[in-house]
Amino acid sequence: MESYVLAGGCFWCLDAVYRTLRGVHDVVSGYTGGTTPNPSYEEVCTGATGHAEVVRVDFDPDVIPREVILDVFFTLHDPTQLNRQGADVGTQYRSAMFPADEAQRELFEQARSRASEWWPGEIVTAIEPLGDFHPAEEYHQDFFAKNPGQGYCLAVALPKVNKIRRSYADYVVA
Repeated sequence: MESYVLAGGCFWCLDAVYRTLRGVHDVVSGYTGGTTPNPSYEEVCTGATGHAEVVRVDFDPDVIPREVILDVFFTLHDPTQLNRQGADVGTQYRSAMFPADEAQRELFEQARSRASEWWPGEIVTAIEPLGDFHPAEEYHQDFFAKNPGQGYCLAVALPKVNKIRRSYADYVVA
């Protein structure tokens, strides 16, 4: 089992997408990359903590390749937007990858390089040291499944889920 910590806008979208993939055993929404210990959602939303909204994706690389996990990341959000994803604006919504070791750093750099071939414009995804990971409040965990009719889920998360279902159909849970 391996874990990647990734930030690509609101963690609800990343959580919703990764939960649809075979070989993903768990997804935990949380915060990392900042200086405030044990931040709350409200604190992170101010942008003052330095933390990003992230997901920790726990997966089996014998079932879903590492490269697929990372290519999904670069497919489901726009890595050319600095400190934002659509209407979500601030450093807490930055595009970033948080490697746990040098091997992950190398994989993340390779994935970022691959993504530069698909996206017009400069990829701004940062590769930052993985600091303390702080799980988000319980109501953020598996938010999409718990709130399928919520406006943000319908307008923002669902199209991303559908895009990944089409683009990575071989890895989607039936």
